[in-house]
Amino acid sequence: MKLNGITDVFFDLDHTLWDFDKNSGLTFNKVFKLNGLNVDLELFLSHYEPINLNYWKLYREEKIQKEALRFNRLNDAFLAIDTHVDEHTILKLSEDYITHLSTFNHLLDNTLEILNYLRPNYNLHIITNGFQEVQHGKLINSKINDYFKTVTNSEMAGVKKPNPEIFDFALKVAHANVDQSIMIGDNYEADILGAINVGMDAIFLDINSSQSDQNIKRVGNLYELKKYL
Repeated sequence: MKLNGITDVFFDLDHTLWDFDKNSGLTFNKVFKLNGLNVDLELFLSHYEPINLNYWKLYREEKIQKEALRFNRLNDAFLAIDTHVDEHTILKLSEDYITHLSTFNHLLDNTLEILNYLRPNYNLHIITNGFQEVQHGKLINSKINDYFKTVTNSEMAGVKKPNPEIFDFALKVAHANVDQSIMIGDNYEADILGAINVGMDAIFLDINSSQSDQNIKRVGNLYELKKYL
């Protein structure tokens, strides 16, 4: 069912347009080699990915700071695979990871197709909790920056999704009306509930077919957005 009256479309970036898991894995492969670390990459990632998601949840909830997120997610992953890595090396790996992450720029399937489809009819925007210095590089290096009229990150807004203040901030920067805007993202709590709580419509990119509220608009891949927009 096509939605009427929408003028502004807000996207999350990581896991929604930018293929975080694939790019992150490639980055770890690179930084482990740069630092002479012999680690089973697949085993490491199998532990790191859920650990990272948990730390991002704590970060969204203002329970930890950026520095703790960056250090602890690595430290916990190495402990989980019973590999001793000293604090200095973890700090170095953390810095190298941030440095090299945006040099890998795989996008999720149909990202460019859907952006090209939407751009003639809507103002496109980004709202992300990611770190400012990294997110800018991702947009530029993956060649999608020019699709977006505005980019709002949590460091600019001073709060993180799902805090309503970041959505209000993004709407103000975009000169957009909440009742003519829609949020698209992969995180049910941060993107979908966050948007709905400020009166913004939302579409859940539910790649893993989760069992969340069945009344929420959802798509299994980006191409399915054509059903609504």
